[in-house]
Amino acid sequence: MSSQFKKFKALHQADSLFVLPNVWNAKSAMVFQEKQFQAVGTSSAAVASSLGYEDGEQMQFSDYLFVIGRVLASVKIPVTVDLETGYGRTNDEIAANVVKLADMGVAGINIEDSVISGSKRSLQKADTFAKTVEAIKNALEKRKTGLFVNIRCDTYILDVKNKQQETAARLEIYGNTGADGIFLPCISHAQDITEALNNTSLPLNVMCIPGLPCLDTLNGLGVKRASMGPFLFNKVYTQAGELSQAVLADKSFAPLFS
Repeated sequence: MSSQFKKFKALHQADSLFVLPNVWNAKSAMVFQEKQFQAVGTSSAAVASSLGYEDGEQMQFSDYLFVIGRVLASVKIPVTVDLETGYGRTNDEIAANVVKLADMGVAGINIEDSVISGSKRSLQKADTFAKTVEAIKNALEKRKTGLFVNIRCDTYILDVKNKQQETAARLEIYGNTGADGIFLPCISHAQDITEALNNTSLPLNVMCIPGLPCLDTLNGLGVKRASMGPFLFNKVYTQAGELSQAVLADKSFAPLFS
């Protein structure tokens, strides 16, 4: 198994929370490495937007692979990839994509249990999605390749009915797939986080959103990983727009140097 996978997995077993910045190109990954972050992850939304696509597997997988390849070539820290629903129509296709990423040197992936049909996102049946994860893990085992498989459970991001109970039921099923971690984007209340932790033995990953407890509180609750999602990317490009407007308003390039 690769040393990058081992390093990345160890981050989820440490006593303290680690913060995962999400990148959209090689330069952003290099910046985070320079700032001493221990790993980086791609944001599919940020990468897609940087290439002029909407999120939701609208960009070509080949385009995504090029960006991932440049990130891997540019940093020495572990890289995990937001794989959305897997960029495949069958479990075999999805598993083949994951193996391809592992062969490239990726340390981990996120894969989500919702699907998009038209403009609507909805949850897959938990048992159906569990079979996808099992297919991924089996393909990796056959290759004797280590890869951190982080399940993104979308009960909170979709704000489904009875989401606490639905989450608990899904975490029980997902715990038997061989997955390495659980990701609950848009969970924010400490009580909900504690309940989720009580329903899984897998390390829990949350994402920054307004109202999320501070890092010290998350650490105290037992969360192992907190990611930035596409929000840093959005902030950077909002500021780029504001700076460009300031140049025109001031009739000077001074705002670029202040």
